Amino acid sequence: MKLPPHLLDEIVTALGEVFGGRRYADRVIETTFKRHRKWGSRDRRLFAESVYECVRWWRWFWFLAGLPDEEHNTSEDITPERIWRVWAAYWVMSERELPRDESMSAIRVDDIRKRAKQDVPPALRASIPDWLDARCAAELGVAWPALREAMNTPAQVFLRVNTLKADRRAVREKMAEAGFEAESVEDVPSALKLVQRQNVFGTPAFQEGLFEVQDAASQLIAPFLQVAPGMKVIDACAGGGGKALHLAAMMRNKGKILALDVHAWKLAELRKRAARAGVDIIETREIEGTKTVKRLAAHADRVLLDVPCSGLGVLRRNPDAKWKLSEAEIDRLTALQADILESYSRMVKPGGRLVYATCSILPSENERQVQQFLLRHGGEWDLEEELRRTPAQGSFDGFYAARLVKVTSLRDDAAPALPMAA
Repeated sequence: MKLPPHLLDEIVTALGEVFGGRRYADRVIETTFKRHRKWGSRDRRLFAESVYECVRWWRWFWFLAGLPDEEHNTSEDITPERIWRVWAAYWVMSERELPRDESMSAIRVDDIRKRAKQDVPPALRASIPDWLDARCAAELGVAWPALREAMNTPAQVFLRVNTLKADRRAVREKMAEAGFEAESVEDVPSALKLVQRQNVFGTPAFQEGLFEVQDAASQLIAPFLQVAPGMKVIDACAGGGGKALHLAAMMRNKGKILALDVHAWKLAELRKRAARAGVDIIETREIEGTKTVKRLAAHADRVLLDVPCSGLGVLRRNPDAKWKLSEAEIDRLTALQADILESYSRMVKPGGRLVYATCSILPSENERQVQQFLLRHGGEWDLEEELRRTPAQGSFDGFYAARLVKVTSLRDDAAPALPMAA
């Protein structure tokens, strides 16, 4: 398969924005598509695939291109000429023919293939930063090698059927009419998996609010909260609202869901999605300070804390995150998670339930957070159940969730036994 010259120019530009401009790949791809609305499906597929695969395997292809490993993630060292060489390594390893023009005259295919046979450190071969490999090995032990390999598998596309408007069979048939083949997902009643990765946002079924794009693992969180129609529920880190919409469907659009977030623009997006889905029980509220949370003390039957995290469970969906993440950022996030769990847990009524969830695979962000919380609040909370999924277990993303029940009320003036992060 040959790549048209105009596509190659755009790929080099896009990768420059991801690594030089530190932008996220999905945003760069979206912007490029808007700039080239006349591109056909083949051009769009080739462009997106090339960008994502180069980002996913960046360190490995950088090495195959014969470039210094210590410079693979340094913005000033990532020049257009070097990006061309990295792309060429990707194209060669994909068993495709390089363009026969002057720009490729310096590429030595045999050298690329010789380097691919060399013994190199596992982190380089898996195309992840050394510090991340060391941290995951320390926290996950013997489970890490399989996870490291699984995280480089391209993610599949899952849909969550909006049961307020349709059932899974009806959505599957409607998608088939539009040329999209989908399969039911075992043990996830709301999920469909696309047989082939395609853009579904222009389909009539999506425009009618019959489904949302949501990983199957993520679709396990709302049922885990054990909601029922008529309840008062708080989604305290709502973001764009995927889980809030799922909760509303499970509650049959009866009761009240308060969606909180520190970003007003994310809540605005949630309101648009709710209108499309036919949901009217969600109220959005921006968190403007500690008073927002304090006013909701002992307010909710259920609270969902899908906290900010490293996102290591979804690296195959967002591969560029590993090049933007740092150990200091993970440490900052773990402190923030502890603070959120400490403060936001007060919104649960006595006898109510809270789910703490992340899309991380690190114990320091997951079970250790819950264990430390229970040590501080022994007798006030009970751990009912935990859920864990990892990319090594199949096509799902990685995540963790713990469901806690509040057996007594927390005093607002109670000082935590351990210091919390600001």
